[in-house]
Amino acid sequence: MNSQNFRNEQPRRHRLTFAASAISLLLLCAALAGITRVAAQELKPARTAGAAASADHSQNWTSFFGNEQAQSYSPLAQITRDNVKQLAPAWTFPLALHGLESAPLVIDGTLYLEAPNNDVYALDAATGNQLWKYAYRKPAAEGADREGGKGRGLATGFGMLFMGTNDNHVVAIDMKTGNESWNVEVENRKKCGCGINSAPILVKDKIVAGVTGGEVAHRGYLNAFDAKTGKLVWRFYPIPAPGEPGSETWTGEAWKLGGGSTWYTGSYDPDLNLIYWGTSNPSSDFYGDDRAGANLYTDSVIALDADTGKLKWYFQETPHDLWDYDSNPEPVLFDATQNGATQKLVVHSSKNGFAYVYNRVTGKLLRTFPYVDTINWTKGLDKDGQPIQPVMVPAKGKADLLFCPGTPGGRNRNHSAYSPSTGLWYTTALEICSHLNVDEKKYSEVMEGDGMFGGTHMDEASKTSPPHIAAFDPLTGKKQWTFPTTWGNASSLLATAGNLIFAGDVEGKAFALDARTGEKIWSYDTGAVVAGAPISYAINGRQYLAIASGGGSILDPRITLFYPESKGKIPETAPSRLTVFALPDGK
Repeated sequence: MNSQNFRNEQPRRHRLTFAASAISLLLLCAALAGITRVAAQELKPARTAGAAASADHSQNWTSFFGNEQAQSYSPLAQITRDNVKQLAPAWTFPLALHGLESAPLVIDGTLYLEAPNNDVYALDAATGNQLWKYAYRKPAAEGADREGGKGRGLATGFGMLFMGTNDNHVVAIDMKTGNESWNVEVENRKKCGCGINSAPILVKDKIVAGVTGGEVAHRGYLNAFDAKTGKLVWRFYPIPAPGEPGSETWTGEAWKLGGGSTWYTGSYDPDLNLIYWGTSNPSSDFYGDDRAGANLYTDSVIALDADTGKLKWYFQETPHDLWDYDSNPEPVLFDATQNGATQKLVVHSSKNGFAYVYNRVTGKLLRTFPYVDTINWTKGLDKDGQPIQPVMVPAKGKADLLFCPGTPGGRNRNHSAYSPSTGLWYTTALEICSHLNVDEKKYSEVMEGDGMFGGTHMDEASKTSPPHIAAFDPLTGKKQWTFPTTWGNASSLLATAGNLIFAGDVEGKAFALDARTGEKIWSYDTGAVVAGAPISYAINGRQYLAIASGGGSILDPRITLFYPESKGKIPETAPSRLTVFALPDGK
């Protein structure tokens, strides 16, 4: 079904926006033209109740993205273009496991690392010496969630670490001792086929955690738990129940098992008290006849009241998704000014290959632009951000068209970065295309928790566009530079005030790019696929860079399928390790 055919079925996109007209007038009176970013915007200290106490928050890495805005930006500037070539390993921490995607936390000299099996290690952040280990215990028969996710990171506050687990628990661990403080089961994994494979966030006195489930018969949700007790405070369902706003965009009983998971990590604006999160594709991924309509609020960016979980605004980026185009990537918050007035913005990307810039108070769409080079699933987006003549996917059987981006998406589990120093947004572009073979997958024929992919897909590399990392001005959508990544980039990105972008590749090399030009100016062979998220921190005036290697992403096992010439060049089974770099003597 062509998504334009049911466009009139959708509620008006912004009917759930704030009624704060005074704020809206202030923030919307200026057009994007001539807007500039807040110059040299600094990392704001965490203003959430119970956040880790520190004399200088800029020295630590206290959340998955480093700050509440999901910018993946470090304000440390000791490591620069001029001295980055001197970076060398200060220490390493090996794990006898494959698949380390986790981003560590660093709090006042201690580094906390989640392993793929949900074990947690506390290490001396300057030496790598182990202080304690928390061994997560789960029934041997449980296994991981059906989407094969591995733990990607932690949250912290009130003297505890918080972790979502592969078998759908949320756990609190004492930061000093490694003892378990509380452990709650969100929902039985055997029933839902779901789990938690991304970092939660601390919002005031609550831990907010998403859930996997876009490829299973399950109704996704976003949960908030009392950080001190683990008690469920609120739950938001991206798929509305009958009678709720948006329910008219689903047919029959599809809403009960229709996907809409929240598997990646969101962001938070404490001034607005709003949580921003991305939602996944509807289930089944490719067969849509059993869920006619736009299928709100799947494939959307949503803004929720942090205290109640109530929806304040949303924007659906891929109505009636038939291509597995999750909108789960992180909503990145940044500010811009015009004539002395500050405008609060959010840049958000979808697997569909487009990035969207919104006013984050009201949800008003301000701009869209492609962040990948090869897009043919639609002829573009109209002024309202809607796909123009999206390609037809058959109800059953093979789709003749090779569509781009393919089901792996323009970007998948690796996150972007935003630098207040340069005002640029940095992202990976995979440039992978897909063929579909659609299976009829009716809700009446499945049980909750069953796999519900709705067909198969065959992927191949774009013949016209190589994979790359690119820098964009989010206010104009103009690409500033491109850095080719040979086989595709599986790691997340880190921006620093030293005007550097750090990442890693599937051949095992950690590397640094000039944030203004994209020139590669440093690399180091870690010996294993880099699919983790680089972070930076400082101890006693010395800046460190930590990068996890060991693979584990959705991309690295497929590289040899996309690029047969890469066979033998990808260290597919190398064990995981955390490598921490620094300048000699901190200089």
